[in-house]
Amino acid sequence: MVTVLIAGGGTGGHVFPMIAVGDAVRAAAPDARVVYVGTARGIEVRVMGERGDSLELLHVLPLRGGGLSGFVRGAARAGRVLPEARRLVERLDARVVLSLGGYAGGPVSLAARSLGVPVAILEPNSVLGLSNRLLSPLVDRAYVAFPEATRALRPSSVRLFGVPLRRAFARAPYAPREGKLSLLVLGGSQGALALNDIVPRAIAQLAQGRERGVDLDVVHQTGRDREAAVRSLYAELGLADRARVVPFIDDVAEALAAADVVIARAGASTLAELCAVGRPSILIPYPFAADDHQLKNAQSLERASAAVAIAQADATEARLASEIARLAAAPALRARMADAAAALATPDAAARVAADLLELARAPRHRALRFPIGGRAARADEAPRRAAMRGTAPPGAALGQEEAG
Repeated sequence: MVTVLIAGGGTGGHVFPMIAVGDAVRAAAPDARVVYVGTARGIEVRVMGERGDSLELLHVLPLRGGGLSGFVRGAARAGRVLPEARRLVERLDARVVLSLGGYAGGPVSLAARSLGVPVAILEPNSVLGLSNRLLSPLVDRAYVAFPEATRALRPSSVRLFGVPLRRAFARAPYAPREGKLSLLVLGGSQGALALNDIVPRAIAQLAQGRERGVDLDVVHQTGRDREAAVRSLYAELGLADRARVVPFIDDVAEALAAADVVIARAGASTLAELCAVGRPSILIPYPFAADDHQLKNAQSLERASAAVAIAQADATEARLASEIARLAAAPALRARMADAAAALATPDAAARVAADLLELARAPRHRALRFPIGGRAARADEAPRRAAMRGTAPPGAALGQEEAG
């Protein structure tokens, strides 16, 4: 039996591609064992728990978002968790490790490489995340979705396969309607505070402009624990009968298929899902994503005429209302955008990644590398501290989910 470890987690942008690859591995090799590795702070605990998946947890802290002191704490914790990660790889007899970044990806990957186990990374965004950047010199494979992401990678390791998606995401016929528009608002698995405020107010402007002839209905995913405030805002604006407000959409594929236009953030998984189903979109990227990767993701779709990209600083109520009205009045344009999105889809990404992972798993192991794993605690703490002073991080600190919302 071949054991495949898939490490990462945090938000849906990591968790759902992990699941897609894991399902594809089991479909290709029914005797394979898939084990996920994450942390207790991510949504993987809920999502994989509901599915009954095998999930191992590591106690790791983020590197970003807490300044220098947060970086030092996160890097020191990463150093201390490496022996635990190594014991996990040995106990499960993992034959290959796939990292999607996130808190757990770096330590597990480094531990695996120290044991000679092949390591692969999956980068769904157009810019490499911190964990994947630090791991890239050590990996056998780098699965990417955007050509822009290949620039920082060893060419022989790159496989341009796309973002792995669950099987439910497939092309749905798009029949643009005259005089009526169904909007789907997605802020990612955690919701998006800015969209929760801007979108209802923009729709209110449209509702007041009856001369524009825009008849709207809305499905708005708010993120957990945020639906009451958003529902109250729609009611305050006189839109309670037009908007269905929900904290989380379990069947996103079905919701996309029912939509005429999608308003969303620009995480890589969201964009891949849009393209797989084939829907036009207005994208308002999360402005604090690491290296502004969401804006670059959105601009990539806009260049392909599949989406309208609006930086959050420019996403006023008036601008958003104008874009919605423009698309509502142009069904032929929406149809072209839907086709352009579908042309970017990579429906076989999960299967291709799974097949390549299984090939790596069956290959001879590498020679083990020597890292200071399990050494004196003082040394484990000192390396991250010195790296922080230099502005760099040691390989063992390669972790951190950089995208929220």
